[in-house]
Amino acid sequence: MTTLPSNTASTTSTARDLQLETLCIHAGHRVDPGTGAVTSPIVLTTTFERAPDLSYVAGNNYVRSGNPNRTELELCLAALEGGTDAAAFASGSAATSAVFQALATGDHVIAPLDAYYGTGAMLTNIFARWGLAASFVDLTDLAAVRAAVRPNTKLVWAETPSNPLLRICDIAALAAIAHDAGALCAIDNTWATPMGQRVFELGADLAMHSTTKYLGGHSDLLGGALVARAGGDMWDRIRTVQKEGGAVPSAFDCWLLLRGVRTLPWRMRAHSANALAVAEYLAAHPKIDKVHYPGLTSHPAREIIARQMKLPGGMLSIEVKGGMAEAVAFTNRLKLFTRATSLGGVESLIEHRQSVEGPTTRAPANLLRVSVGLEHPHDLKADLEQALG
Repeated sequence: MTTLPSNTASTTSTARDLQLETLCIHAGHRVDPGTGAVTSPIVLTTTFERAPDLSYVAGNNYVRSGNPNRTELELCLAALEGGTDAAAFASGSAATSAVFQALATGDHVIAPLDAYYGTGAMLTNIFARWGLAASFVDLTDLAAVRAAVRPNTKLVWAETPSNPLLRICDIAALAAIAHDAGALCAIDNTWATPMGQRVFELGADLAMHSTTKYLGGHSDLLGGALVARAGGDMWDRIRTVQKEGGAVPSAFDCWLLLRGVRTLPWRMRAHSANALAVAEYLAAHPKIDKVHYPGLTSHPAREIIARQMKLPGGMLSIEVKGGMAEAVAFTNRLKLFTRATSLGGVESLIEHRQSVEGPTTRAPANLLRVSVGLEHPHDLKADLEQALG
């Protein structure tokens, strides 16, 4: 259970222990005092009136610094992760960038080899020029992680399950290594969501989400968020980057995201059930070489998965026999799976990952990343069957 923060705008009169399903609906939400509207209005303004005594009645002065819809969203996201505070951004990349910007020249980051390619590109092409050092390590190899620690290591950044190979990192072990080094541990929790993985209970200090994905859930918004397990200097610097850098979401995107979060628990259960059905079907198919999915008992990290994941999630990747040509041809024969980037929406998507990531990719040439949606699993398997032939 999670305690609803006492400062949240909520329809409950007092803070009490609530399950995630209830938090998704009530955390951050309140009946609008001016109109009685049960659903919060969208506050489409860039500026707010100042009182004669120079104060701001509701604490907002300019949209870059704050907006009622963003305040509600941040309260909600902090409650869902079980953190003390959250900061919303215009994209997942902007949220990730804010963490790295909050570090200093000469600091060192340990980052994963298998991860969203934009994170590695950001560290290599942008922050290395500013003097932020990064070591890219197989984070499933704890000995390698320990060997990568330097006196100036300030952050261990992990992504689990990883993109696109669905590798699983031991969050508790990584957090312990980071803390022993006087560093923080940040987890990209986009794929698992708070429904599938409770990163703060495992020792992580920061959680990052591309809210574009499962939290929004409908492929109609762009956003990102950071949640802090506790405050401190690092979190204060992240908040400064958010305010001064200005990469904040619009009021409408915040409103859409809050709407999406309300159905998150039920969507994630269905995504996970559908993905497991698809993964088991493909794992038994003679034209598929490998299936990468945390829900399969054949996953090499099944013991860690059992300890730290509550749901296996809706993402999987497959390696098709016959190489890139056959993998691409297979996607062209599908009728219910759309060839498109992104993930976490209600519709099923499939993409050839190597061609998306470009020359620096580590994705195998025959690998396809699959976001399993909320269609009926019978129909999804039938579509895969006709495309595989």
